[in-house]
Amino acid sequence: MIHRLIRGGHVLCMDDAGTEGALDLRLHGGVIEEVGPGLPAKDAEVVNAEGCLVTPGLANTHHHMFQSLTRAVPAGQDALLFGWLQALYPIWGRMMPDDIRLSAKLACAELALSGCSMSSDHLYIFPNGARLEDSIEGAGEVGIRFLATRGAMSIGESKGGLPPDALVEDEVAILADSARVVEAFHDSSEAAMVQVGLAPCSPFSVSRELMRDAAILAREKGVRLHTHLAENEEDIAYSEANFGCRPGQYAEELGWVGEDVWHAHCVKLDGAEIDLFAHTKTGVAHCPCSNCRLGSGIAPVRAMRDAGVPVGLGVDGSASNDAGNLAAEARMALLVARVRDGADAMPAREALAIATRGGAEVLGRGGHLGQLAPGFRADVALWDMSGIEAAGNWDRAALLLAGPTRVRDLFVEGRPVVEDGRLTGLDARALAEEAARATARLMRGA
Repeated sequence: MIHRLIRGGHVLCMDDAGTEGALDLRLHGGVIEEVGPGLPAKDAEVVNAEGCLVTPGLANTHHHMFQSLTRAVPAGQDALLFGWLQALYPIWGRMMPDDIRLSAKLACAELALSGCSMSSDHLYIFPNGARLEDSIEGAGEVGIRFLATRGAMSIGESKGGLPPDALVEDEVAILADSARVVEAFHDSSEAAMVQVGLAPCSPFSVSRELMRDAAILAREKGVRLHTHLAENEEDIAYSEANFGCRPGQYAEELGWVGEDVWHAHCVKLDGAEIDLFAHTKTGVAHCPCSNCRLGSGIAPVRAMRDAGVPVGLGVDGSASNDAGNLAAEARMALLVARVRDGADAMPAREALAIATRGGAEVLGRGGHLGQLAPGFRADVALWDMSGIEAAGNWDRAALLLAGPTRVRDLFVEGRPVVEDGRLTGLDARALAEEAARATARLMRGA
């Protein structure tokens, strides 16, 4: 049974009491067994955390990992959301199952190096025989927790939707495969490394009926629901023109609010929608880098948090970010909140709390992840604060103001995924070379 003692670091527990300080952590059997000063080693392997900040592993609540092979594509690079999607759809349509597997592996590796111990993934295209398990297999090679959401698009261009007809699926088949992957891969235990959710892509790419039926199926199976909502002004205009209401009302009518639901972006939520999400405890995945990159705007996170809306962070797809660094995303969340609402709108510790326990809560795992406390799962990140990035820093806990965005060590379920800045189970250079070859093949097809 794995037994480690993390000793000598400055620990941020991210609990309600705001506990932090010179504390040790005992990781035993996949859980945090003890937290306190000067813990005895007993028979543990001692991890020297001197000079390090120790935090819970970060949680990524929204990603499109298949996009990791299409970063910085010139076509659509300067377009708004809808134009950007229309430029990228044909490229994604050429992807093969091995590309889906590789892109998930690449994305999870990048996330792990940024201190992320858990990530969701919104896979909504299944070209050329790809299946959800392709992404699950790729993520499994890295070793972080993975919430694979079975996305879908069913309304193509010929029926007034945004995606090309070649990328949409039959709705009966979507629901059948959704049931299949939940039954095959979802683990509801506290120690789960793989879970499954249902995630029709967006109100502008699936029918009202599929949104409703997916919500019914998810609740029958006891899994979570996810989609995009209120991402930009185009999104609002589409909803009002096609549904006769704002996105929040549309979501409520179809059963898409509640503690088992989280929506990506929500840049354009109005006051009534914020109140609805707060009242129903509907979660939000805040994706500040992507929202800036696509010119979508800045989400009203301060208003959401103050109202009681559960908020986590998401890197979004690597074709619209164009990175998958969750520590950098947390820093961006801090900055854009201040741009929108003032210098006191987002303290550094609050931004880090959103990236850790906030994300765990949005993904339905706040009862056992996102804090460093006895009984919580042993997902722990160590940040080396002795380097150039943090030199001169007066407050080690202000990691997002002055500190590294790459983790020194990352433990997931007590197991090392990153050690001394290197992935433990992967050759990073070989992975990058494999990704470069796959990207070159996709570029030749363009």
